[in-house]
Amino acid sequence: MSRCKVLVVDDSAVVRQLLSEILAQDPEIEVVGTAADPLLAREKIKRLNPDVLTLDVEMPRMDGLAFLENLMRLRPMPVVMVSSLTERGADITLQALALGAVDFVTKPKAGLAQGLGEYAGEITAKVKAAARARVRPSGGAARPVVRLDAVADSGPVATRFRTTDRLIAIGASAGGTEAIRVVLERMPPDAPAIVLTQHIPASFSRAFVERLDKHSPMLVREARDGEMILPGHAYLPPGDHHLRVVRDGARWRCRLDDGPPVNRHRPAVDVLFRSVAQAAGSNAVAAILTGMGDDGARGLLELRHAGAATLAQDEATSVVWGMPGAAVRLGAAQEVLALDEIAARLLALARD
Repeated sequence: MSRCKVLVVDDSAVVRQLLSEILAQDPEIEVVGTAADPLLAREKIKRLNPDVLTLDVEMPRMDGLAFLENLMRLRPMPVVMVSSLTERGADITLQALALGAVDFVTKPKAGLAQGLGEYAGEITAKVKAAARARVRPSGGAARPVVRLDAVADSGPVATRFRTTDRLIAIGASAGGTEAIRVVLERMPPDAPAIVLTQHIPASFSRAFVERLDKHSPMLVREARDGEMILPGHAYLPPGDHHLRVVRDGARWRCRLDDGPPVNRHRPAVDVLFRSVAQAAGSNAVAAILTGMGDDGARGLLELRHAGAATLAQDEATSVVWGMPGAAVRLGAAQEVLALDEIAARLLALARD
């Protein structure tokens, strides 16, 4: 089997060297070259024909977003963004994922011995997954929703769904920032409450929630510990916290904790799904979307055993068919659907 050819693009010579050394240690990866800016990268892409690009988000001569947009229009290929852990870095990275980047990693710190092995494992896994990913260039920037909050409070509209006893749970990873947006932007303002887990760094979670809130008729919020879960709202955990659902009489509440990672993740989809299985059982509807690995597959199976309706995104529309594929192989998903079909099916199941 041929090795995955990678081109490293970063304006820092130290970062280029560090990333090249890390990636070259994996026998399944070949670093075919490096570039200090997008203009040099453009020439090396033509000459070296890499399978995957690692791309810094902020560079001289042409910024990473402008280069990525041109690349996805002229020569679509798998791209893993390398981002700084800053508010600006988070916003740019989310824009890059919207433009078609497969995944992202944080920028490595030179000379960091502690944790470097874990970082190396993360970036090599993401690069190899990107090589197998389905690259889908964005059809253009999604438009923010003009939300009339009064609609969510109107009595007659809200009776369309059994909002007092239905709960929707969604989990995703690689490719999930855009997949979740697609689902939420198709939800009406009176939809049943939604709880979500997306693998994302702590410093990115607030920017991600704000971005989703702009594109969804629902109110998208960062969950608070003990907060009551309400219809018309979608809840994501703040960075580096698991989100669980607990029953409080006839209602549900959010429970946050910073316990150990599960499946190497915090937040973990399995943690959310298992809690929903215990707290909501057959009153829940769940979907597992695109993502690397198998987090959430066993939790989705527990949901199905508890009587919940369970869905998985299909391979054709998943950027990475790791998590949903694992769920399908376990028999956890009752239905396998294209991304564009998932929101409508979740709502139909919530009406039953």
